[in-house]
Amino acid sequence: MGFKIENIQTATATKKETQKVSIWKREIALFGAVFNNKVKEEFYTELGVLLNAGIQLKQALDLIGTSFKKESHKRIVHDIVASIVLGKSFSNAIQPIKSFTEYEYYSIQIGEETGTLHQVAQQLADFYTRKNNQRRQLIGALIYPCIILSTAVLVVLFMLQFVVPMFQDIFEQQDLELPWITNFIIEVSEIVGAYGFWILVLLVGLLFFNKFLLKQVWYKKFMHNALLRIPYIGALIKTIYLSQFTQAFSLLTIAKVPFVNSINLVKKMIDFHPLKEALDAIEKEVMRGTSISKSMSSHKIFSSKMIAMVGVAEETNQNEYVFKKLNEQFNVEVEHKSKLLSTVLEPVIIVIIGLIVGVILISMYLPMFQLSSVLG
Repeated sequence: MGFKIENIQTATATKKETQKVSIWKREIALFGAVFNNKVKEEFYTELGVLLNAGIQLKQALDLIGTSFKKESHKRIVHDIVASIVLGKSFSNAIQPIKSFTEYEYYSIQIGEETGTLHQVAQQLADFYTRKNNQRRQLIGALIYPCIILSTAVLVVLFMLQFVVPMFQDIFEQQDLELPWITNFIIEVSEIVGAYGFWILVLLVGLLFFNKFLLKQVWYKKFMHNALLRIPYIGALIKTIYLSQFTQAFSLLTIAKVPFVNSINLVKKMIDFHPLKEALDAIEKEVMRGTSISKSMSSHKIFSSKMIAMVGVAEETNQNEYVFKKLNEQFNVEVEHKSKLLSTVLEPVIIVIIGLIVGVILISMYLPMFQLSSVLG
């Protein structure tokens, strides 16, 4: 497949004016996008099937619009159909709609120019299917450990708020000399009792304003780099983004998009600062004549195995095949790490909370032993 490079270059300025929100921000936002990834998976899957069956684009969109239950989804499809009726192409029809990304815009434009719109729609469906599966795997791996952690934290807070003060009253009545660990737990209990409500309000406020803080570049950069430093979870997150990166490059390679143009498109669709910074540097080095694999070698986010395979792809001109295989490997790795994360987190959380509860109980019973020995 081929396409006109000048169309990509002239459309970029217009696209920047009409679309300010990155794809990843919309995906993980607490309040979500109107036309989110789950809807897009359904939309492109049905569109690919209908176009492949020989149905005209307008008729296919009309059928898809009537199948949606939410009025907001129907309204978006109706706006697209109305623009097509006025003479616009499909790509230009979705361009002003913020729920659609530049990656979708350019992919659909390529499909229109090459007469392979049904294939592009299926590729986009596959792309969002895998992204949704990865998101479900990550949520599935974390939801049970989070429930255990939340329950355990509530138990610890209950002990600090109600149980420890009861023991404290007994110790004060007996005028006992308390061990250091008991004094420490009592101090923590007093802090929780005095400031617990405000600490809870602060935590809830931070979670709520996290959506707005994510609009700040410095905050996103800090959070993304911090996530990568978390043992195992950082590796899982990096693998998820590399999976999306290789899948995007595989689809763009199929469409015969030049490497530099592909970098620009991937940077706009994946808002993960470590990867974006690496792609910025790679783009500059490639434009200076450096090979792709050599440019990637100076960035830690890419593994040595991945760099070696990209080097082989450059020598054999098999970029499409190599990126496809890399994506398959990353998908398998994401699935494996997600299952392992759930398996490992549960006992680790139980052990940590068990130790905390044990320390609280020991600190409370040590003076009781001391008191019983005196009375004896």
